[in-house]
Amino acid sequence: QVQVVESGGDLVQAGGSLRLACAASKQISMLNTMYWYRQTPGNERELVASISNGRSITYTDAVKGRFTISQDRSKNTLYLQMSSLKPEDTALYICEVNYPGWGRVRGRGTQVTVSS
Repeated sequence: QVQVVESGGDLVQAGGSLRLACAASKQISMLNTMYWYRQTPGNERELVASISNGRSITYTDAVKGRFTISQDRSKNTLYLQMSSLKPEDTALYICEVNYPGWGRVRGRGTQVTVSS
């Protein structure tokens, strides 16, 4: 069974930085689209960033200029570098990987808490 596991979440002060990682058990390639979502209790899941074809990147407006998505295909790992964190970035951050012809795999998430 294919799995993705997130790590790197923590409690951090406003203005601080964190790097999240998402390790996939199945090899990733340029064919995979990979996503970072975030969710807070009672709210819809929000797409934070995505990367496809190894280079096509999107960000939600709220994180542009502060977050950077990247991948290391040699390590089957997706990253999210977050800087200038704000209390409103507090959420459960969830990774998803789309494997063409196989389906999407979602992790359980890693908690990011930003204190003011």
